[in-house]
Amino acid sequence: MAPHSGRAGDLAALGVELVVGDLHDFPSVANAVRGVRTVFSVQMPTLSATGADFDGEVAQAENLITAARQSGVEHFVQTTVTGAGQHVDAPEWEPGRWAVEPSLTAKTVVQESIRAAGFPRWTILKPGFFMENFLPSAQFMFPNGIDGGLVSILKPATHLSLVAVDDIGAAAAAAITDPKRFDGVELELASDHLSMAQIAEVLSRALERTITAPDMTGEQALAAGMGHYGLAHEWLNVHGQPARPEYAAALSIPLTGFDEWSRTRLLATLPAP
Repeated sequence: MAPHSGRAGDLAALGVELVVGDLHDFPSVANAVRGVRTVFSVQMPTLSATGADFDGEVAQAENLITAARQSGVEHFVQTTVTGAGQHVDAPEWEPGRWAVEPSLTAKTVVQESIRAAGFPRWTILKPGFFMENFLPSAQFMFPNGIDGGLVSILKPATHLSLVAVDDIGAAAAAAITDPKRFDGVELELASDHLSMAQIAEVLSRALERTITAPDMTGEQALAAGMGHYGLAHEWLNVHGQPARPEYAAALSIPLTGFDEWSRTRLLATLPAP
């Protein structure tokens, strides 16, 4: 976020102190966390034509963890992904077989670093499959728009641990405002848990048109417009995701069901009929 962008200006208007930083540049990160009580940490690998830089993702997290520890940060809140770390214990897991391995490995390394860093308090949020992946503007599950239908190697019977991004914010806010209660919590975070067939039914009702759960091979999905990142979803067909809504509900975190999300967030992004 640029220091004078519209979104940054909105934050400044609320009294937020803005600093310029680069997670790959340790001095700038150290400056950003100086005097900070709590850090909310999110990283994404840099994407290029050759793939995703997961080593760089880990390096970003390590810079922030080290800087925060040196600065005396009291509470470190990290987001990773549901199932990271547990995946190696799954009977179906075989190193080198699954396209999702580099991503899960990177997230696992970051989690281990946080546990070992020695923060007075720490929390790990492990969100599932973003509902926002179903926004046509994301060109993720609808790479060709709604008229082109869902495109994915996810099978109709495969269940997804769906999460609304607003609910990740709600979980982070809950942890930041109540660090004692969330100390050591590793929350497998989901707002809903539905099969692809059920997801298609919800989308059909919201959009008032028939949406069909896809049943495609990798080659078919790629030819239909799926990005190569979608090949990593094959693991979900085999093993699923451990996040469940009841885990967040037990911590009194407000959740957005997929039906509600589809009727509000999704429809709000579409042009008026």
